Amino acid sequence: MKVVIAIDSFKGSLSSLEAGEAAKRGILKSNPQAQVEIRPLADGGEGTVEALVQGMGGRICKVTVTGPLGNPVEAEYGIVGENTAVIEMSAAAGITLVPDQMRNPLYTTTYGVGEMIKDAIEKGCRRFLVGIGGSATNDGGVGMLQALGYEFLDQEGKEVPLGARGLEYLKSIRDEKVLPELRECEFRVACDVVNPLCGPQGSSAIYGPQKGADAEMIDKMDKWLGAYAKLAAETFPKADPETPGTGAAGGLGFAFLTFTNSVLESGIQIILEETRLEDYVKEADVVVTGEGRLDGQTAMGKAPVGVAGLAKKYGKTVVAFAGSVTRDAVKCNEKGIDAFFPVIRGISTLEEAMDPETAGQNLADTAEQVFRLINLKFM
Repeated sequence: MKVVIAIDSFKGSLSSLEAGEAAKRGILKSNPQAQVEIRPLADGGEGTVEALVQGMGGRICKVTVTGPLGNPVEAEYGIVGENTAVIEMSAAAGITLVPDQMRNPLYTTTYGVGEMIKDAIEKGCRRFLVGIGGSATNDGGVGMLQALGYEFLDQEGKEVPLGARGLEYLKSIRDEKVLPELRECEFRVACDVVNPLCGPQGSSAIYGPQKGADAEMIDKMDKWLGAYAKLAAETFPKADPETPGTGAAGGLGFAFLTFTNSVLESGIQIILEETRLEDYVKEADVVVTGEGRLDGQTAMGKAPVGVAGLAKKYGKTVVAFAGSVTRDAVKCNEKGIDAFFPVIRGISTLEEAMDPETAGQNLADTAEQVFRLINLKFM
């Protein structure tokens, strides 16, 4: 029996590969002759760098960059293969880097994201996989672009301030000093939202409040972003603030599409393709997936359902494991997951359940019992 495991991380507990190893232990305990292959899984968000670096034999790079509040932070990104960088924008401009009482998108910047990209370019990278979830910013990606050499100038020809407030003073955009290597770079941007840049469904209105914006700030930022998009369109023909996803990460989606050679794609689709999971799935008898919490949201396109969809392309049996499941997780059965199982083995506190050693043992024990049943099909 051939089994392919592609499990997303159990956040706060097990990484993708740790979860995969735990499931493998259980499967082999039930059937020592089983052939088990573990593949990394993520959805382009938190854990993507770790999953791809570990699963594809890459390396982690650390670089000190400008954090969302302008202070130095140490950010990590990965390099896999010869020239592919894997970056999570949240490592440099994530909302978790900003204390609750200091959240204010007028001042938070994506400058550090550009510094990460620049560092990777200097290390020879020309392909980029970029996750843009979890941002603390609403600067339209201007900070990132400034770090890459674009000039965003006020009426006196000076660089506008960092943060969304800088857009209020923006009068011209120049590209003469852009890093020359940037034109050689390609970006696959993991973006699972369809919000436009501006308007009632735009970045300011929908995501501004969670970043610390009040109603007055939202109105101002929305107008500034609209003016920024109009100004960009005068020189950069790809500028289109109505394109789905341009409002992602406070307008970072717009910046990538307008000023770089980028495409916005489903995060899980990028990961499935980059890890060549299909090559493994089509040779498998059973596919194992899962994540920390399986619920109705999972069925709307999260990583386990992406794996299940790929497996069903070849008529494979799909089993999922999760730290917990909700009643509406049954929707996952309609999306290709044949059966799912919570791994909690008894009454425990959340802290106990999320202990990595306990979680790993629970997963291994559950996988063993499930595969004792599955083995009967292949005897």
